[in-house]
Amino acid sequence: MVSPFTLPPTGFGPGSQPDPEGELQYMPMPSGMRVYEPHIPEAEDAAALAEALAMLSEMASACAAVAGGSAAVSFDLATLSPAARKVMADALGQGEVSMKLRGRPAVMVQESVFAGVWMLLAAGMDTVEIAPVPTLALSRAHLPHSPALGLLARRVPGLANAPAILAELVDKSLTRRPGSLAHVVNLSLLPHSPEDLAWLSEALGEGSVTILSRGYGNCRVTACAQAHVWKVQFFNSMDTLILDTYEVCEMPEVAIAAAEDLADSAIRIREVIEAIR
Repeated sequence: MVSPFTLPPTGFGPGSQPDPEGELQYMPMPSGMRVYEPHIPEAEDAAALAEALAMLSEMASACAAVAGGSAAVSFDLATLSPAARKVMADALGQGEVSMKLRGRPAVMVQESVFAGVWMLLAAGMDTVEIAPVPTLALSRAHLPHSPALGLLARRVPGLANAPAILAELVDKSLTRRPGSLAHVVNLSLLPHSPEDLAWLSEALGEGSVTILSRGYGNCRVTACAQAHVWKVQFFNSMDTLILDTYEVCEMPEVAIAAAEDLADSAIRIREVIEAIR
């Protein structure tokens, strides 16, 4: 009988230990964060510039008001002249959060460089909304693009923890109270199979809102058809999934402009106005 000690013990052998002359290799973390950069728009048409600045001034006041708890405020950019609309687009720029809202009409949402200042574009719609998050994103979020089948989702071989995870998410969804803390299920810390992920996706369905937030790497957020449930995934700058979660909340925090952000946007918009004048 061959002694078991003739075989290398577990944890030994080439590649099992750090290279003493090298460095530990870690998973690449997000990098290249987008940060606010002030931009001063230019326009040869003085009248167009004055028109755009007047609306920007109103937007700054709206940011301060919404930061203080007031309701969302909308501005119709279609009322601007073409030249003033171009100045406005130049001044607002593009921030790190974008959204796709299914429905009629389908709406594309792009946050400006000023947090909480959202540009909404659709057929017959060209507006800016000042809000922590666009109101349409909240009202349309869980309208089913594909229905939530729950336990009626087709069972397949290989399911492990998905039914238990679904029971937890549905319970938190049904008992959700507005303003309470988000409930997070971190799939990255739970044992699960590919079949689990596919089954959960079918059981929870898909809503009508998808969000991409570009900060350190990317965060992709998808509304589920199950009320208050969101799929939230974080990727590093190499597009490697580093955090996979479900959140039960009104809107994941990564997509919300905080009151402090809105107050800061009011200051920054006024700084741009003063720089132009």
